[in-house]
Amino acid sequence: MSTDTPSTSFAAGSRSPRYDPLAIALHWLLAMLIVVSFGVGLYMTGLPFSPLRLKIYSWHKWAGVTILALSALRLLWRLGHRPPVLPAGMSRLQLASYRVSHTLMYLLFFAVPLSGWAYSSAMGMPVGWFGVLQLPDFVPVDHAFAEAVLQPLHRNCAFVLAGVTLLHVAAVLKHHWIDRDGLLKRMWPAPRKESA
Repeated sequence: MSTDTPSTSFAAGSRSPRYDPLAIALHWLLAMLIVVSFGVGLYMTGLPFSPLRLKIYSWHKWAGVTILALSALRLLWRLGHRPPVLPAGMSRLQLASYRVSHTLMYLLFFAVPLSGWAYSSAMGMPVGWFGVLQLPDFVPVDHAFAEAVLQPLHRNCAFVLAGVTLLHVAAVLKHHWIDRDGLLKRMWPAPRKESA
C-alpha cells in the first residue's frame, strides 16, 4: 500500500518533505539523459548512412545502456526508501493519476533501452558501453523481426515515454504555480545553505 495518502500528507503551506539527495540526483540525471537521448534518436534516424551516423548511433546506445543501469539503481533505491508524503487535498483522481503515471514511467525506463538493445542484437549490431564493456546479444540475429517488430516497439515506447514525461512536467508545474502546494520542492535540488 502506498504511503502517499491524504491522511499522511503535509498541510498546505507547510515545508514540503524532500526526497533524499541520491534520489534527487538520479531523477535529474536520468531526466537529462532521456531528453538528450530522445532528441539524438530523432535526429539520427534522418541521417544518411555515414561515419557520422554510425558514431551518433554508438552515442545513442551508450546513453541507452547508461539509462538502463541508472534506472535499475533508481528502482532498487526507491524500493528501500519510502518517498516523501504528497500534499494534502489531492483528489482520488490526482492520486490515481500520480500512481499510474509513475508506474508507467518506471516500466518505460526499462522498456525503451531494452527494446533498443534487442533491436541492435537482432540486426547483428553489437551493443557496447563507451567502448569498454561489450554487452551480450539480447536476442538472436533476425533482420525481419528487428525491422517489423523491435524497431517500431523501441520507437513507440520512446514516444510514449516522451508523452508521459510531458504530462508529468505539466502536472508538476500545475501543482507549483496553481496549487502552490510545494510538490516541486520535494525533488528540486536543495540550495547550498539548505543542504549543509
